[in-house]
Amino acid sequence: MGLGLCIILIAVGAILTFATDWEVESVDLDLVGLILMAVGLIGTLVYMSILRRRRMVVPPVAPTVTEDERRDVL
Repeated sequence: MGLGLCIILIAVGAILTFATDWEVESVDLDLVGLILMAVGLIGTLVYMSILRRRRMVVPPVAPTVTEDERRDVL
């Protein structure tokens, strides 16, 4: 799930919870909106933690040169 989809879930959940007054039989749209916002928030947090882990920079390991390899080059 990408960051864009998480933001869309949060926005749709907020619209269902705060901006509508629709009533559907056997469905509580306020609860559906809260669930969508929670899923979007959890997805955003997971995405950010994975993104932070990917950005960790590990310094490259310098190759070990032995005396025999130096003599071959000269």
